[in-house]
Amino acid sequence: MSATVELKLSRPNRIYRPSVPLEGKIVVKSASPISHNGIRISLKGSVDLQVRGGSAGVIESFYGVVKPITILSKSLEIKPSGKIVSGTTEIPFSITLRNPREDNLERFYETFHGTDVSIQYLATVDIMRGYLHKSLSATVEFIVESDKADLPDRPISPEMVIFYITQDTQRHPILPELKSGGFRITGRISTQCSMLEPLGGELTVEASALPICSVDIHLLRVESILLGEKIITETSLIQTTQIADGDVCRNMTLPIYVLLPRLLTCPTVLAGPFSIEFKAAIVINFQSELSRLHPKSDPITPRLWTAVETLPLELVRAS
Repeated sequence: MSATVELKLSRPNRIYRPSVPLEGKIVVKSASPISHNGIRISLKGSVDLQVRGGSAGVIESFYGVVKPITILSKSLEIKPSGKIVSGTTEIPFSITLRNPREDNLERFYETFHGTDVSIQYLATVDIMRGYLHKSLSATVEFIVESDKADLPDRPISPEMVIFYITQDTQRHPILPELKSGGFRITGRISTQCSMLEPLGGELTVEASALPICSVDIHLLRVESILLGEKIITETSLIQTTQIADGDVCRNMTLPIYVLLPRLLTCPTVLAGPFSIEFKAAIVINFQSELSRLHPKSDPITPRLWTAVETLPLELVRAS
């Protein structure tokens, strides 16, 4: 059996705050003793920026990879040169992410996996074995959340905004029968929401000339990157939550309850070279022959048989 190494973190959810030490153990399995030139753990954290298609032009897409922003970069020797016995060996470690006496390169942004912006933190263990043997290495991602000291003292209460959706509020072409017959949907929804709480609200269909097929809530991310003197902005769909299926009873209040996916969302970030913002889109799909002919159309592009109301959504981390 060849030798293997694994990096196991102390927390099953792999969530850490900058002021909390990253702890775990290095697990080495080998059928025979291993001589090594040292065991090191490296921590890397960065904001990776990449401009893709969409709003970017041909030139911007060609030169689309922007230099990453380094957040964290440190390396620590866990063991000096020596030998690891055969069998299974566990080596504990503990590394402080943020030292108050050190000047950090950047603030610790929360982990985020986006389309154009990705904020990632990695821990890598290397067992160096010299020129005649291949070094052993393993990498694991850990998730960073804001320090409690950086969070608001008071709980965040959701900010509700009242909305109404009619044929006159639509900025895209709609079906003639919807234009002439009309419809009216009213409700309220959070525009500021804690990361630990669901996006909430309510919705009421007061009137509609056509039967309704479904009511959905689209959670959108808006990623912006500063490229030279130009800001490239891309809007993409994170998830869709259906709150009604089929024709909705008129004047009946429907609850809005949307769970936020952890790695695909983060507190709203407005930094210099990039920004991460979010939106909530309320989408009403009406029953029509056209919708049956295009069942797999782009969900975030307004269609003749849809009514849409898009609102900005600020996500915050609360204590």
